Amino acid sequence: QVQLVESGGGLVQAGGSLRLSCAASGRTFSLYAMGWFRQAPGKEREFVVGISRSGRSKYYADSVKGRFTISRDNAKNTMYLQMNSLKPEDTAVYYCAADRVFTTLDGTTSNEKEYDYWGQGTQVTVSS
Repeated sequence: QVQLVESGGGLVQAGGSLRLSCAASGRTFSLYAMGWFRQAPGKEREFVVGISRSGRSKYYADSVKGRFTISRDNAKNTMYLQMNSLKPEDTAVYYCAADRVFTTLDGTTSNEKEYDYWGQGTQVTVSS
């Protein structure tokens, strides 16, 4: 089991930046591939970016490539999402998620059905 808590959301103007953090409890953080998802009002939750257990493999949604950067520090049980050049369409509740990995593969997935644990979410609002 792992518990996830997001922080760092807020209100920013278009073109601004935010850094989100996801703090994980427990001693098994390195066993999980991690990801960020977001959900705007009236819309389904969508994939943003995923990162493998080691942090060496990353996969970004086309909508955030070149603007967002994911990273993790397994020693601190923390994952980060640096968001630059924010757009109004980035407005959403952002969730971190953990995918328990049982193989030796160091990969990640964009399929939310494969993620086992979710944080409570943090609101990001980008004004125009």
